Amino acid sequence: MSFAMTFPGQGSQSVGMLSDLGQSIPVVMQTFEEASENLGYDLWQLVQKGPEEILGQTSRTQPALLTAGVAVFRAWLARGGPMPVSMAGHSLGEYTALACAGCLRFDEAVKLVSYRGEVMQAAVPLGTGAMAAILGLDEEDVVSACAEATDQRVVEAANFNAPGQVVIAGDKAAVDRAVELAKARGARRAVVLQVSVPSHCSLMRGAADTLAEKLAETRIESGRVPVFQNVDARTHPEPDDIRSALSQQLYRPVRWSESIKAMQDTGARTFAEVGPGRVLTGLMRRIDRSLEAMSLHDEVSLDSGLSRMQSGEEN
Repeated sequence: MSFAMTFPGQGSQSVGMLSDLGQSIPVVMQTFEEASENLGYDLWQLVQKGPEEILGQTSRTQPALLTAGVAVFRAWLARGGPMPVSMAGHSLGEYTALACAGCLRFDEAVKLVSYRGEVMQAAVPLGTGAMAAILGLDEEDVVSACAEATDQRVVEAANFNAPGQVVIAGDKAAVDRAVELAKARGARRAVVLQVSVPSHCSLMRGAADTLAEKLAETRIESGRVPVFQNVDARTHPEPDDIRSALSQQLYRPVRWSESIKAMQDTGARTFAEVGPGRVLTGLMRRIDRSLEAMSLHDEVSLDSGLSRMQSGEEN
């Protein structure tokens, strides 16, 4: 079967997400209850009622999105949906993929990403870092703009999301300079992202070292589905290699386009984005319009996806 799953990262969260699935599919509420027991607070209440500024805090956003992705994946299986041939997750979503693939136990994954959010936020003082999406410019030109903007401050390519869409990250002043230089090179648009942490750049190196210590204590197994990881767009069957890729992910760029193409090379033709939002589904159209893309985030999309699978449309 030529069916793969992807899992979104930070930015896809919203107050009220998964409300209909929580009412109709018991495993969704069970998943959030399990997460709440491990976190020490009512995650479902936070996700459904907010406030939005608390849900948007990195240490809360990460377990919320991981739990949402796992809940939708479990709902998919409960409804009779098939296992994919491969998985990948964007940034935080990589942890969701590893949990769904059986590499990480869910209870440990929830606590791990909460910790990850804390060390990321502690690594850079609030307001001093930034990220921006550069649209309509080649990867090489974005990298050159970052190199020119670096003046004893950090600004680097952080996410190679799709052709013509690269996210940069670093010190705020350097990111602002790189944005102007990218525009001068012909970028169609540059959008400063509303984030509290400049992820996937060398400012996160200290956080990565701290996270590596936590990962060394975390049980990781080979899993039942191959997961293509962000740092090199490859699968890593050995637990220590998975750990290494996860720690490097904090300060190295997300190679999303390469990951999708690598999954495509192994036979994937239909990609389902599992969890809230449609960010990855939109990127898929930029990466390769010949690929089928769908999102699974509510009861309607879940039923539609199952119908497509059962009718063989994924082939």
